[in-house]
Amino acid sequence: MMEILRNVKSLNLPDWWVCAGFVRSKIWDTLHDFTERTPLSDVDVVYFDKSHLDEKIEKELEQKLKRLNPLIPWSVKNEARMHLANRIPPYSSSEDAISKFPETATALGLALDEQNHVVLTAPCGIHDVLNMRIKPTPFFNETQERAKIYEKRIVEKNWTSVWSKVTVHPIVPTS
Repeated sequence: MMEILRNVKSLNLPDWWVCAGFVRSKIWDTLHDFTERTPLSDVDVVYFDKSHLDEKIEKELEQKLKRLNPLIPWSVKNEARMHLANRIPPYSSSEDAISKFPETATALGLALDEQNHVVLTAPCGIHDVLNMRIKPTPFFNETQERAKIYEKRIVEKNWTSVWSKVTVHPIVPTS
C-alpha cells in the first residue's frame, strides 16, 4: 500500500487521494483475518484541479502510474470535472467528492503528507467500515435515482460473498 501511495505522491497532484476499495478492502481483509489481500479490480486515484479539466490528462496520469507500477490497475479521475459525468453540482474538493461516493464504508481516502505520514480522509466517518456495515452516504440517500444506483451496486459488488461478516443496509428514505 505504501508503494502505491508513494507512486501517486510522485505525480505531485493537487488534493490527491487513493480511495474507495483500496482502503475499505484492506480494512475488511484485516477484520476477517485474511492472510492475503483481496484482489482489487482497480486502484482509484482522485485529485482536484480546476485548471486542467481534459479527461486526456487523466489517461496520461494513468500511463505514468502504469510505468511506475505496471501490475496495478490504475484509475485516475480529476474530481473537478466529475460532476459533469455524474450530472450533479460541482464538487468543492476531492474530499467533497469522496463524501458523495455511494457507500459510507467506501467514502475513504489515503494520502501521504510532506513527511510521508499516511493521512486518512473519512468524510462520512469510519464507524461503518470498522463495523463492516454497508450503508448509503447521505448524498445517495437523498433521491430515488441515487438510491437505485446504490442498490444496483450492492447487487453487482456482492461484497458479502467475499467478506462474510459484512452486513448490507438498505436505503432509508429521509423524508
